[in-house]
Amino acid sequence: MSLKLALKVSDDDNVATIFAEGITDGTEVEIRDKKGTGETVTVTGDVPYGHKIAVTTIKKGELIKKYGEEIGIATADIKKGEYVHVHNLDSMRGRGDWAEKAAQ
Repeated sequence: MSLKLALKVSDDDNVATIFAEGITDGTEVEIRDKKGTGETVTVTGDVPYGHKIAVTTIKKGELIKKYGEEIGIATADIKKGEYVHVHNLDSMRGRGDWAEKAAQ
């Protein structure tokens, strides 16, 4: 059995990027941080290579952080190990309406 790996780049991140093919619902993946510390989690959903999973529970409305940057906001509660993508994430990148919402 080959290692299924996800990387958490920043200590502040609440998602990790999958670096393996064939990640389907129920697959065990090892999440490693920049120190090499690892934790095994069971993935919820089918996750393509290069996509994200939650490294902790993320509540609806919480910011999603990747590479130490805020990349979006959770549109639903997200469980640890769950696929994080457009079905449960509203992107903050390249959106002019976020500045308008923040000003209100």
